[in-house]
Amino acid sequence: MGLNDDNEDGDNLINDNDNNDPNQKNKKKEKEKEKEEEEEEGLSVERIFESQPVPSWRNQLTVRAFVVSFVLSILFTFIVMKLNLTTGIIPSLNVSAGLLGFFFLKVWTKFLHKSGLLKQPFTRQENTVIQTCVVASSGIAFSGGFGSYLFGMSERIAKASSDTTDFKNPSLAWIIGFLFVVSFLGLFSVVPLRKIMIIDFKLTYPSGTATAHLINSFHTPEGAKLAKKQVRELGKFFSFSFLWGLFQWFFTAGDDCGFINFPSLGLKARKDRFYFDFSATYVGVGMICPYIVNISVLLGGILSWAVMWPLIENKKGDWFPANLSSSSMHGLQGYKVFIAIAMILGDGLYNFCKVLAKTLSGLYKQLCEKHRLPVADVASPKEPELSYDDQRRTQLFLKDQIPVWFAVGGYLAVAAISTVTLPHIFPQLKWYYIVLIYIFAPTLAFCNAYGCGLTDWSLASTYGKLAIFTIGAWAGSSHGGVLAGLAACGVMMNIVSTASDLSQDFKTGYLTLASPRSMFVSQIIGTAMGCIISPSVFWLFYKAFTDLGQLGSQYPAPYAAVYRNMAILGVEGFSSLPRYCLTLCYVFFFAAILINFIKDFAGKKWARFIPLPMAMAIPFYLGSYFAIDMCVGSLILFVWTKVNKAKADAFAPAVASGLICGDGIWTLPASILALAGVKPPICMKFLSRATNDKVDAFLNP
Repeated sequence: MGLNDDNEDGDNLINDNDNNDPNQKNKKKEKEKEKEEEEEEGLSVERIFESQPVPSWRNQLTVRAFVVSFVLSILFTFIVMKLNLTTGIIPSLNVSAGLLGFFFLKVWTKFLHKSGLLKQPFTRQENTVIQTCVVASSGIAFSGGFGSYLFGMSERIAKASSDTTDFKNPSLAWIIGFLFVVSFLGLFSVVPLRKIMIIDFKLTYPSGTATAHLINSFHTPEGAKLAKKQVRELGKFFSFSFLWGLFQWFFTAGDDCGFINFPSLGLKARKDRFYFDFSATYVGVGMICPYIVNISVLLGGILSWAVMWPLIENKKGDWFPANLSSSSMHGLQGYKVFIAIAMILGDGLYNFCKVLAKTLSGLYKQLCEKHRLPVADVASPKEPELSYDDQRRTQLFLKDQIPVWFAVGGYLAVAAISTVTLPHIFPQLKWYYIVLIYIFAPTLAFCNAYGCGLTDWSLASTYGKLAIFTIGAWAGSSHGGVLAGLAACGVMMNIVSTASDLSQDFKTGYLTLASPRSMFVSQIIGTAMGCIISPSVFWLFYKAFTDLGQLGSQYPAPYAAVYRNMAILGVEGFSSLPRYCLTLCYVFFFAAILINFIKDFAGKKWARFIPLPMAMAIPFYLGSYFAIDMCVGSLILFVWTKVNKAKADAFAPAVASGLICGDGIWTLPASILALAGVKPPICMKFLSRATNDKVDAFLNP
């Protein structure tokens, strides 16, 4: 005790002497400044890359980058298309795109370097161009509506709904034409606002920021080593997933056979859609999605298929006629579809209002700060000095300007072409409907891009649903309101979706010193690729799988039926609903809003335990089989994290991406085999009582 007291007194005495000596004070300040600079340099990303020259925007757009982008676009389009046509849950694939883009071009440039032919080194800017192009291209597989509004127009989906007259069957020619005239408007609408979004408002764009950090880390020596290990893991599980898909194919020669129909939880549970279907895709999706998403999907499946549907089915003959087919919208199927729609709309409305409120609040604060006048005798707060990173990034971001006249002229030109062309593709969609959409579209595109920057939440599908109801109701049932609403949904979704995607890419480019011009050109080229690749991949699915879109098939396309029935609801009103269905819809609509409200005000500690209504709604129509797959993925990740958290954090995204990519790309040879008429050699029906008399006799002696 005494020794410690003596030392403390001695230290205080020295400090007092230092404080009295001006020279010592200056030296101390200099040391502190040097220490701060050293710390800043240690945290500075751009000082690491200071010695590397930043290529011009033209040199960032290389032929090799677009060759790699084209190959990866095909791969990712198959993945997104399969997810679209199975459950509609699509995780972020930005990490996979950045990782695989880095790997392919790194191998390419390493080979050229060894042969002495390398003229331009592989840079993080070029990596960003690849990632932007791939995400833009594969994003068309979602915004193009192949699993929602576009396929919802078809006769296959119309036959399963209450309106079987108003349909338009898919055709490769008109789908490609439609996408080309609607997919570029969103890009032109946000170009003039890029400086406001990224530099003035400093919006975070979490996905774009995370992608930029990933790309920056890949191009450091340590990051490159980790990336190689991640790619190796991705390759292992890609191979496993692909071969597992091939193995399963051999046992699916007939209907309801193969591992996908294995009654892992019993035959009664299998009948009520509770089983593990051995899908590597959804195990991988479960590893990427947050735990609460997977649990929410499972809870929704239990609530609907284990509780609600058996109870409603017991009302057969009272609430709805007993002689209706299982697919009739006036029977049990109507409750499944419209209650799911009610939850989706309630969740969408709440999040739309929440994001819009945050958008308006953020805009108001930004504008108030910019127009705040200095008050006398009050010291105005000094704006914080920009760090070295921010100075360098801002300088290069503002260097390559995209002229406003070019963006406005491009928007008007594409809008004019679209207004003339679309009524020829969809006669029900009148030119004045399109003009009205294009008048409001830039504002809605800005709102979606701004809200996405604040919350990382794109509300493209919500804006699309808004167009379904407004245009569908305006057109009416006598003038093809269902098709008009679905086509209007496509126009709106493409505009607002591409606007938020480009804003995310501008943020990624800002953080990796990629030029806005190279980002814009890459997005344009990627979108053009997607307008051809996505319809071609969809056409392959459409021709190869004759039961595409049918409930219970391998590719049920659940959202196609949901979107079509939304359009019917908008045109016909509530008259098409079975008895008490509207009451239940009201209950679940307001329940979705209430659950979201409680989640937002419960605090972080408890909010993570409250389910997501949108995720709960999906199995209401489909069942819980994919939810079990996703929960298996969550369980694997949870155990892995407990055993070795560092390895799980580093390699889990790569493992999950490998599982998704391998199973996704297997659909290409599977589709080709189906088109060629090649059938699997074996039909393995696992304990099917309908076809296995021996098992039936054993179970019921």
